[in-house]
Amino acid sequence: MFPEEIESQARRVVVRATERGLTIATAESCTGGLVAAAVTEIAGSSAVLDRGFVTYSNAAKMRMLGVAEATLDAHGAVSRETALEMARGAVEQSGAAISVAVTGVAGPGGGSPDKPVGLVHFAAAGPDGVVHVERRFGDIGRQAVRRASVEQALEMLLERLG
Repeated sequence: MFPEEIESQARRVVVRATERGLTIATAESCTGGLVAAAVTEIAGSSAVLDRGFVTYSNAAKMRMLGVAEATLDAHGAVSRETALEMARGAVEQSGAAISVAVTGVAGPGGGSPDKPVGLVHFAAAGPDGVVHVERRFGDIGRQAVRRASVEQALEMLLERLG
């Protein structure tokens, strides 16, 4: 279902999480559950993936992950601040040890001068704290932005798993 590069990354995530006895949660907006889907493509993933939150709307981000309305009002859904709160909320709401969050503008519409198509914010939370990555993939097409976002999210999980 996924390209070999993504399957390979997801396999490494499942193996590392299994070896370390850690569970994972995802909090996804523009990827719509693709990160969790990539992980569940791997046999044995049920031992490590606790759950995936697909929080496409601001209301879902607030209700399911505890993202503050003030954060969304001040910074918008596509922001460092929102990604960080999504990642923290995924750990808090699931009890997973590690989470990854993705929020961005996949396109083709929805961009602005401040937040162009292809801008995606990522955050990963775990026992060592929360980290953020901003990527500007450019207007490379919706499917390409989402695929690149899945790869970045899996890479962040691998980094957090050590």
